[in-house]
Amino acid sequence: MDVKDFYFDLPQELIAQDPLEDRSSSRLLVLDKETGAVEHRVFRDIVSYLRKGDCLVINDTKVIPARLYGVKEGTQAKIEVLLLKRRADDVWEVLVKPGRKARPGAVIQFGEGLLTGKVIDVVEEGNRLIQFSYQGIFEEILDQLGQMPLPPYITHQLKDKNRYQTVYAKHEGSAAAPTAGLHFTEELLKQIEEKGVKIAHVTLHVGLGTFRPVKVDNVQDHHMHSEFYIVEEEEAKKINDTKKAGGRVICVGTTSCRTLESATGEDGVLKAGSGWTDIFIYPGYRFKILDALITNFHLPESTLVMLVSALAGREHVLAAYEEAIRERYRFFSFGDAMFIASHPEQE
Repeated sequence: MDVKDFYFDLPQELIAQDPLEDRSSSRLLVLDKETGAVEHRVFRDIVSYLRKGDCLVINDTKVIPARLYGVKEGTQAKIEVLLLKRRADDVWEVLVKPGRKARPGAVIQFGEGLLTGKVIDVVEEGNRLIQFSYQGIFEEILDQLGQMPLPPYITHQLKDKNRYQTVYAKHEGSAAAPTAGLHFTEELLKQIEEKGVKIAHVTLHVGLGTFRPVKVDNVQDHHMHSEFYIVEEEEAKKINDTKKAGGRVICVGTTSCRTLESATGEDGVLKAGSGWTDIFIYPGYRFKILDALITNFHLPESTLVMLVSALAGREHVLAAYEEAIRERYRFFSFGDAMFIASHPEQE
């Protein structure tokens, strides 16, 4: 399977640079995964496509303000650090720019010494391990000094940090937002529950590998980054009970989807627990528990567009994307959304 099979031509101006004022007013393209038929709606209409007895699965991870700007002790050279993974209490795996100025032993000062980082090792892909030292609480200092790690294709400054968080973000640990969830408001979630739809929470801390381009020609040769997930006992029961009762399991975003598919056995039963997943879903994959998906519009030739194609078929997905481009939908993190299901009908 060739990476080029997932290419489409996307005009630059359709990449959304700013979030909409009202989260739920973005557009919604509804795709029937069986027939390829599409409908055009507004996101808040999602309520009418959900049925009593369904279960909506959301990823409650919280993005940390992981981008730090500092200076190298001695030379005062400017250095940008992006926190990727906490390895130990105060040791983080990070991405550093420029790397040549951050060799082991280098000390970087942030916020005029409020936070200090010492490079202790170089690991895979040129990432660094940095040992941080500070007075007080790390998270509070990070909140004061750090900036939201917006994806590389967003060039505008974000005015309100909270707009790159879901309204249900709870557990800190992500370097990127689970963006399909950005469309939900508290009011919309309340309407969904009032309709008799269960809402289940899972946690997957999104890594920056989510933006990493596929650099191999053959899709099967691509190696996915690993991300940490948690599925609590009570939430697993909600999802398994939905399945048993004949309801649909509807994932909000590719991160919720990857969590569920990683933690579900071949018997179709979701197991509670936590761990690391590097699951790579592309056409040919058989979904074990997911029935439908709410997702944003993704980059050409990305692993995310491959995942969506595994669910709805490459031809249907690319045709829907072409339609979205014709209709001037907004793409990527702050863009519009899709609902992909078998015979999606409004109630």
